[in-house]
Amino acid sequence: MNAIAWHLVSIGGRLARSMHVVPRQTVQVEDPFCDRDLILDLGGGGEGVIGQLRGRQVVAVDLRKEELDEAPDGPIKVVADARNLPFPDGAFDAATAFFFFLYVRDADREAVLRETYRVLAPGGRFHLWDAVVPPVGASAARLFVVPVRAELPNRTIRTAYGVPWRDRTMSAASIAALAHNAGFEVVSTTLGGDAFHVVLSRPY
Repeated sequence: MNAIAWHLVSIGGRLARSMHVVPRQTVQVEDPFCDRDLILDLGGGGEGVIGQLRGRQVVAVDLRKEELDEAPDGPIKVVADARNLPFPDGAFDAATAFFFFLYVRDADREAVLRETYRVLAPGGRFHLWDAVVPPVGASAARLFVVPVRAELPNRTIRTAYGVPWRDRTMSAASIAALAHNAGFEVVSTTLGGDAFHVVLSRPY
């Protein structure tokens, strides 16, 4: 969907006018990982931002095989539902989600967080970058689109993420509250424009 959304933003037209497009978000993706970390990347298809950051250390999970096929080579690619991950308890040293929860309906987000908590080793951290999604309200737009400039230590990736707007309301505070319910501790929350970065930790 991200490639399609980027195309629509570029060409305009009637379908583009049915979208709510926020200003391009510049996201600094620092590298907090150790060379021995095994990293679970939720929604790691498409641009595969975290896979481009850490290559074979990453297990990229996506529900759609075509999204994984589109992602650059490097990470291990697994077709799976983030609500029911096919990994044992405590299998990963770290976890990431780069503009993934945008694609998860409100009602399913806590289930994804609980599964991530389960497969993350005690002391492991979950880095979550995403968009602030306001309520639809009276808007006639059906799609919510976020153009993103992801600045990695060694490259810049330009893309866009777009989803049906209904049932996608989200903020850093709402994610932090759900994460707390799932057992996580909130380490930090960083806000910037219409995007945020939340760092969660599974306690020892």
